[in-house]
Amino acid sequence: MRLYSGRTTLSKFLIEHCHTEQRELAALLIDVAAAVKAISSVAGKGKLGGGYGVASALNVQGEEQHALDVLANELFIDHCEWSGLVAGILSERNEEPIPINSELRPGSHLLVFDPLDGSSNIEVNVSVGTIFSVLRYEGGGTPAAANYLQPGSRQVAAGYALYGPCTLLVLTIGKGTHGFTLDREIGNFILTHPNLTIEPETCEFAINISNERFWDPPIKRYVSECKEGATGIRARDFNMRWIASMVADVHRILTRGGVYMYPHDTKDPHRAGRWRLLSEANPVAFLVEQAGGAASTGQGRIMVIQPESLDQRVPLIFGSRHEIQRIERYHAEFAAGTDKPYRSPLFAERSLFRVEA
Repeated sequence: MRLYSGRTTLSKFLIEHCHTEQRELAALLIDVAAAVKAISSVAGKGKLGGGYGVASALNVQGEEQHALDVLANELFIDHCEWSGLVAGILSERNEEPIPINSELRPGSHLLVFDPLDGSSNIEVNVSVGTIFSVLRYEGGGTPAAANYLQPGSRQVAAGYALYGPCTLLVLTIGKGTHGFTLDREIGNFILTHPNLTIEPETCEFAINISNERFWDPPIKRYVSECKEGATGIRARDFNMRWIASMVADVHRILTRGGVYMYPHDTKDPHRAGRWRLLSEANPVAFLVEQAGGAASTGQGRIMVIQPESLDQRVPLIFGSRHEIQRIERYHAEFAAGTDKPYRSPLFAERSLFRVEA
């Protein structure tokens, strides 16, 4: 019996779905898959693999990073920079794009990635992941920082790896969203989740409820209605899920539906949002839209934002299409001042205790 009888490997999938002019893209995605295997191996060993503990240096944003952050970044770069398939690489862990060996013919793509999303969960053995985005590069020589500032609608591929009980690689090349599971025994990714689809309706939402006091009124309104359940205006009960590892939250929504919200808030007035547009929000939006969902800032589609800087941050709300439309409507009504009934004290949360100003 043939080893892969009845099963589609990642290589076979890319050969079948990439046109002749996309062969370089297919080869680049194979390199990405190799990097994911290497990171999976290190992550799967836990403390045995040297990935635990805090690294000695902070990252470029001044944030604490773990040893596995550094290892994952190095592994991703090592697997993708020497093939001649990319003209430039931009990692969330590096302040500037990474120069490619000048002796190589520059490829026709730019690779943007977050090597390890959710790294704060490493010590408690919660799933972490890698997020990546591929952009087209039509210039010559070494790309400048400005070449990376492309809206998400110009992505040619995007995906994430989830390092959990099994390692999953979920990607899109603009022809649906598909998931592959790593068969550790043979070292190959096998198509196990073809054509992932997000249903337009849902009864689940994910949000960090501890930030409620910082939310804008439209988000407070939406979450309040969800919490009211069957006795409220939504007339059905909602469950709340929050993993605090975005890749894991994305995967849950792609497989069972729901809404994820990390909205604009007033916690840090110097930031427009939490998630990096180029390395996090855009690839997630591409995957979600290809699965029939929607991704928004709350006030508009993520994929049409023109980036202004490499580290630009945005609010990120994605998932079931009808819920995203409702959240955008609440923002529009608030901006227009037509949501006055929801600003009235009559609709405020009640308590036996009242704190005077």
